[in-house]
Amino acid sequence: MNSQVDPPALESLGRVHFMGLGGAGMSAVARIMLAREVAVSGSDASDSPLLRSLEQLGARVQIGQSTENVADADTVVITTAIRPTNPELLEARRRGLNIMHRSEALASTMTGQRVVAVAGTHGKTTTTAMITVMLQGAGEDPSFAVGGAVSSLGVNAAYGTGGIFVAEADESDGSFLNYAPSVSVVTNVEADHLDHYGTAEAVHAVFDEFVTRLEEGGLLVACADDEGSAALASRSAAEHRVRTYGYSSQSDVRISDTRTSGANSVSTLTFEVDGVQRTRELRLTAPGEHNIRNAAAAFTVALELGVDPAKAAEGLSGFSGAARRFEFRGEARGVRVYDDYAHHPTEVRAALAAARTVAGPGSVHVIFQPHLFSRTREFAAEFADALMLADSASVLDIYPAREDPIPGVTSELITGRLGSLGSYHPEAQEALKAVADRVVSGDIVLTVGAGDVTAYGPDLVQMLTRSSTEEQR
Repeated sequence: MNSQVDPPALESLGRVHFMGLGGAGMSAVARIMLAREVAVSGSDASDSPLLRSLEQLGARVQIGQSTENVADADTVVITTAIRPTNPELLEARRRGLNIMHRSEALASTMTGQRVVAVAGTHGKTTTTAMITVMLQGAGEDPSFAVGGAVSSLGVNAAYGTGGIFVAEADESDGSFLNYAPSVSVVTNVEADHLDHYGTAEAVHAVFDEFVTRLEEGGLLVACADDEGSAALASRSAAEHRVRTYGYSSQSDVRISDTRTSGANSVSTLTFEVDGVQRTRELRLTAPGEHNIRNAAAAFTVALELGVDPAKAAEGLSGFSGAARRFEFRGEARGVRVYDDYAHHPTEVRAALAAARTVAGPGSVHVIFQPHLFSRTREFAAEFADALMLADSASVLDIYPAREDPIPGVTSELITGRLGSLGSYHPEAQEALKAVADRVVSGDIVLTVGAGDVTAYGPDLVQMLTRSSTEEQR
């Protein structure tokens, strides 16, 4: 029985102030609230085009954080990353304002809609985007909130009129428990965010609880190929409807006969509708087996929502990728440069496997920036194993994000396991030069990590372009 408290009505929130408005998740909620005619303000440490786009929609935007920014606010929206000493948060508490987590704010915008919540250790953003693009291609007008930019959508969030709300559900701090979905998608379940959960067992337990948040009669869509997700499906089957997907012969929506050519793939999906087994060809331009699985998850959601299978498959063929998910950043000297948000060993492995497919006979070189000291400490050996899929690995300093340094935890915990394949570069420009000197036409370079490594791909393209120009003189 779901004992979750209903989210507050939007009209009860008054003026809503977002701390860290420029973040992907925060801006998504703000965009939907603006579409729902809620008065929105927000602050962030630095300016960005995203902030200016929200300002054009009617948000009041402040750069820098000050107690004055919440002077006329009724509700303040925060994330776990906001430190208790933040001046705006301290002022909000002093004034007794309503303080909500981002997920609670998002839940308040979902009232009255059929919610599809996409969770999992990896693949949430891509799968959420795929479902949204698929539904739009099938003629639906869903509301959506995605944790990243999607070129096919143009924005990371919107309020639609179709009565369906597709949302990325973040498990990192347990906040996905604030949703009450009609459909819950779980792409995989692995140990991660141990700085919050402490143990792998606690991670699996919170996903069990997430499934209990399904509304009565709701559906769990789970990946049969992933050990954690498959176990979750098995544990949940007695109390909830479950539909699985994957390459496994036991999958309800089974992937087979996959043919790939660079970034393109064609697979056959086998599934059942009204007791009749059917097949459908699925064409994708997003590389890697993990993306074929993500598309199969989206297709499974379409079956539950009553979307015609042919229209669902056609809609998925229009998906061109999400920002920072194997995103093309440029080409110079015959070298293609991509960027990927991967920050867990399984994600790094998937990104490099996709790069191998795209590179063909060319070599694959990775510039990797570990994210969080705690994650590096827990998974140094696993990161090294994943990076072994590349022909060379240049590892930068750890991106701290919300954490303080941990004594003895450095990137050398990873490079020390890589032998001659890997090198540690405390200076990013040094890493870029080393890679630029190494690559030849036909190679692929992948910048990988959840930190500011994303900025280095364009820098590398410029460096390669300059060296090519100099060679021609």
